[in-house]
Amino acid sequence: MIDLKRKILKAVQDDLAAIEQALVDNLNPHFELVRQVAGHLLFAGGKRLRPLLMLRASRLCGYKARGRTADYAVIFEYLHAATLLHDDVVDGGELRRGQTAAHHVWDPPTAVLTGDYLLARSLSLAAKTGLPEVISVIADITEQMSQGEIRQLAHKGDVHLTETAYLEVIRCKTAVLFQGACRVGALIADAQQRHVQALGDYGFHLGMAFQMADDLLDYIQDTAALGKRAGADLREGKLTLPVIYTLERASEADKQWMKGLIQGGNFTPSEFGGLLDLLARYGGIEYTRDRAAAYIQRAKKSLEAFDPSDDRDLLQDIVDYAWSRAS
Repeated sequence: MIDLKRKILKAVQDDLAAIEQALVDNLNPHFELVRQVAGHLLFAGGKRLRPLLMLRASRLCGYKARGRTADYAVIFEYLHAATLLHDDVVDGGELRRGQTAAHHVWDPPTAVLTGDYLLARSLSLAAKTGLPEVISVIADITEQMSQGEIRQLAHKGDVHLTETAYLEVIRCKTAVLFQGACRVGALIADAQQRHVQALGDYGFHLGMAFQMADDLLDYIQDTAALGKRAGADLREGKLTLPVIYTLERASEADKQWMKGLIQGGNFTPSEFGGLLDLLARYGGIEYTRDRAAAYIQRAKKSLEAFDPSDDRDLLQDIVDYAWSRAS
């Protein structure tokens, strides 16, 4: 995983530098507090994966006018940051990217309104493409992500949450943003429809796998590596696939113990360790890895619509990196 990450970072270092500069140049708030709150999250790290996907998708489709590509790519980082600001308020999150969440540094209304600004900024930048299809994609992403958050909130602490409902949540909250970034890359390159579809499929399957890997990390990595408290999802009442699968297959006694833990809203390190034992014993961890692997294979299959190239190879490497996080 480390070698693969280094390989990717070496290949995209110029792109990442352009994205960082574009994040600063395009923020353009009229109120300094907005810059401070947005910057607290935007410039605290992050993989910049979503804007990077848009950049490389456009190049895969032969986009030549690269001067403004980074300006369009940051649409997807602003969208992502907006959802994180909102999610942390809704969930009462304590840490984000290894530092205190924005709503604790300032206050929840300020964090929410800054997220709103970033959503609006994304739409303004989409309009600058001059392409109605791009504006439509961005508008649809904001609708879907909002509905995904509402759906997740409605299922907070729901020990009867099904895998189907979980998949719909992560589709709306994560996969549509990956999908949209790749589609927009193809759209601004005026790609053939089959290539627009192929890149959209690639982004969707990558996004589903990426979120499943994130959900696994909440149980297999510690706080320092995660940048947030280990077990944070469950403490916030979010049931993800490892837990959903285990609940369905656990003995009645183990199931009741898990339900008490989830509905209690908090747990000790010892209790969390007991939960990890159950996730391993009933196959919740392994099943989630298998489901992620299936989406990884579909993402790779989508790239077969394109001739071999350095850009296709990079998108392939990104898929492998997403998979390595769950391995």
